[in-house]
Amino acid sequence: MTTRIFSTVIILFAVIQFSAAQNNPFVRHLYTADPSAHVWEDGRLYVYASHDIDPPKGCDRMDQYHVFSTDDMVTWTDHGEILRASQVPWGRPEGGFMWAPDCAYKDGNYYFYFPHPSGTEWNKTWKVGIATSKKPAGDFTAQGYLDLGNDNYAMIDPCVFMDDDGQAYFYYGGGGRCAGAKLKDNMIELAEPLTFMEGLKDFHEATWVFKRNGIYYLTYSDNYRPNGRGANRLNYATSKNPLGPWTYRGIYLDPTDCDTSHGSVVEYKGQWYAFYHNSILSGRGNLRSICADKLYFNPDGSIQKVVQTLDE
Repeated sequence: MTTRIFSTVIILFAVIQFSAAQNNPFVRHLYTADPSAHVWEDGRLYVYASHDIDPPKGCDRMDQYHVFSTDDMVTWTDHGEILRASQVPWGRPEGGFMWAPDCAYKDGNYYFYFPHPSGTEWNKTWKVGIATSKKPAGDFTAQGYLDLGNDNYAMIDPCVFMDDDGQAYFYYGGGGRCAGAKLKDNMIELAEPLTFMEGLKDFHEATWVFKRNGIYYLTYSDNYRPNGRGANRLNYATSKNPLGPWTYRGIYLDPTDCDTSHGSVVEYKGQWYAFYHNSILSGRGNLRSICADKLYFNPDGSIQKVVQTLDE
């Protein structure tokens, strides 16, 4: 399953410092989107992001995943590029289409999941690829892809949730459908058939799953487009089970003036954070920049709407 690609890669490390009061967007030297945030065993918070190419042509040119990390939510390190389309042997010959990714850790290995088409007719050939490494922010090698069957039209945005008992769950979705299943211990195969998530309202894409106080949360973007352009909101639903059924709970992030909305939620040093992207630096919905703001819960477990902060 493994195909190793050898290439010479120059990785530039950048440390970005902003004030503690306002730090959004927290990456400003390149355009980034679709932040997937995780806290690993070294105590740092890592964000795996997609990359918008400037000048923009469209989402077909997205490529070159980057990783950023912090230990204080103020100073961020750019660990450089970890993967691009030309390093995916089974991928679309024309490249591009490296959309929202996720990462998981198990037994000393990091598993990077990314959507990418295998053919020129991209929207009918989506796969969820896997790259692996012993490090959280480098030395990733493209492997194969998950066997998700043939019903892959518009199915993107992989999410892998690790439960308290060590069981990993895989989710993805698009075009109004969201599906999930248990993963095998090897993290590269499904342990059971995919099932569609029930109870979600107006699901579009951008699945993210986390757990708090015994409650499972599934967040996602909706189809809200009041002016005929991208203005998706981030919604959430809750359940007592990682695969639902889900109870719709509402909107936790209003539109961010981008063509799409995509986010993740993570707890770090006792504080919960919502990660997302906006277009404040470019003024263009397809040149996005990743942001983070504090996220708060009500006593009943419902999420308070995120207050988006900006430092222009």
